[in-house]
Amino acid sequence: MSGTSVALSNLRAFAILMVVAFHSFIAYLGSQPAAPLSFDSPPYGWTVNPIVDNARWFGFDLFCAFQYLYLMHLMFLLSGLFVWPSLSRKGAGTFLRDRLVRLGVPFLLGTYLLMPVAYYPVYRLTAVDPGWSAFWSHWMALPFWPTGPMWFLWSLLTLNVVAAGVYCLAPRAGALLARQSANAAARPWRYFVALVIVSALVYVPLATVFKPWDWVQLGPFSLQPSFAPQYALYFFLGLAIGSQGLERGLLSSDGIFARHWGRWSLGAFAGFLLWIIPTALIETGTGAGLPGLAIVADLGFVLAAAASCFALIGTFLRFATARRPIADSLSEHAYGIYFVHYVFVLWLQYILVGYALFAVAKAAIVLIGGIVLSWSASAALCRASIGARLMGRKRRELAKTP
Repeated sequence: MSGTSVALSNLRAFAILMVVAFHSFIAYLGSQPAAPLSFDSPPYGWTVNPIVDNARWFGFDLFCAFQYLYLMHLMFLLSGLFVWPSLSRKGAGTFLRDRLVRLGVPFLLGTYLLMPVAYYPVYRLTAVDPGWSAFWSHWMALPFWPTGPMWFLWSLLTLNVVAAGVYCLAPRAGALLARQSANAAARPWRYFVALVIVSALVYVPLATVFKPWDWVQLGPFSLQPSFAPQYALYFFLGLAIGSQGLERGLLSSDGIFARHWGRWSLGAFAGFLLWIIPTALIETGTGAGLPGLAIVADLGFVLAAAASCFALIGTFLRFATARRPIADSLSEHAYGIYFVHYVFVLWLQYILVGYALFAVAKAAIVLIGGIVLSWSASAALCRASIGARLMGRKRRELAKTP
């Protein structure tokens, strides 16, 4: 594997760890509701705050707030990197068939089989009758079908379908995207400013209507209305970067990401402060009379998201180009871990509710347990041929277990 490929593999491992950590820590936020939320009453806040524990630590609020700014943007960007080379190699038809198997089938299985099991302990927190049959009747009475993290799969599948359509209509678009990426490598700051401006144009108008944590749900399909255009933008940003190849331009070992990793990091920190301080003032009512505070927060968000993605890619290209067995295995099983981790995380949080432990101790147990159990489950799933096909692993790799 080349240095860039290793760096991106290690970044993928890091990203899945942050996903599990984010979901593991939510139960212990200082901003959590005072008590568990009713399972049957709108607006069904338990879909955002599933398990509510009395153990709290404000440090988790800061961690989760920062992850909330960039993590899914990074996931969509990384997902887009290999799309155009895959389209060029396979053609649109084969590409779409593969994506339907890898994304569509897991979305259906995860939504209709895993999510009821994952949310069962959430129901039990406030239930009069905690039995499964009672839960199922309440579940079926909901006006939507909760999908948890599975929303990412159908969103990614939709964007892949759009990319395949672009390839069919304009197969030479890859060459144009590659030239643009090459020009970006020569003018990195202009490229970054352009990304922030476009992000602001698609985000700020929606942010005046929807809050960052608002969700829209229609049956089994859910999305964040204020973030959805951002996710599409970052997916196609990854597609454009990947169309040039991994070893050249922006992703080269001496490209703009790697050379300026420190500056991107400072920009990410500045953007985070620019977002969280006005947001805190707005939510507490302290800054209600300050004009333009919401706009400042929105601009801080788009700056933090862009700079954080650039900073992480640059940091891994600069410092994480060596292979490590654990990181390799974690990266190989990242999709499987994402697919199953929510079940383990929510059940572990539920089990720990009745124990008098500090929030940090509970969060550590959930995080470690969630990683180990979901990693092992992914390895077990990939030992079956259908599991290996869905998770994208070849049979010759199945001997590699965590």
